[in-house]
Amino acid sequence: MFTGLIEDVGKVHRWQMRRRSGILTLDARLLLGELAIGSSIAVNGVCLTVVAKSKGRFSVDISPETLERTNFKEIRPGDPVNLERPLRLSDRLGGHLVTGHIDGTAVTEEVEKKGDFIFFLFRVSPPLSSLLVPKGSVAVDGISLTVNKCEKQRFSVAIIPFTLKHTNLRVRRVGDKVNVETDIIGKYVRRFLRLK
Repeated sequence: MFTGLIEDVGKVHRWQMRRRSGILTLDARLLLGELAIGSSIAVNGVCLTVVAKSKGRFSVDISPETLERTNFKEIRPGDPVNLERPLRLSDRLGGHLVTGHIDGTAVTEEVEKKGDFIFFLFRVSPPLSSLLVPKGSVAVDGISLTVNKCEKQRFSVAIIPFTLKHTNLRVRRVGDKVNVETDIIGKYVRRFLRLK
């Protein structure tokens, strides 16, 4: 479980594809000494397992399901990625409950500066858009955000300068894909109502 509060922006060191899966190696400034082999870590919002590590670097396996559901097919060496270690039960929940189980991707449609803020507009598939509500929570590339507005297959978020500076959103452009995790409570409510 994660909070969506990004701890570090790492960098893709190597991306090794193996048929429909792969191994992703990342450079990071995180306290990797606290990150044991077998630990979970969120990379662009995706809960992954650390399989190897060295000074300032760690590797994670990417399964076929993860590759299919996320934006990892498009990453390249040098790309920035958002990193967050898992939530401890004793930690404050500063963002919202983020599982690291990505629902799908969204395409960046607009990036517009208004005063000190940057507004991002994303296009999503109908199954995802039905789980988004104005002022609800959403994780975009692992970042805990508030949905500003939502309409048919589109939603927007307002990014404060601090978030822009300390996440990979600073390099996102129109056409880029981002990972999206909708609010876990909304998913359970929808499933419950469909089963009634």
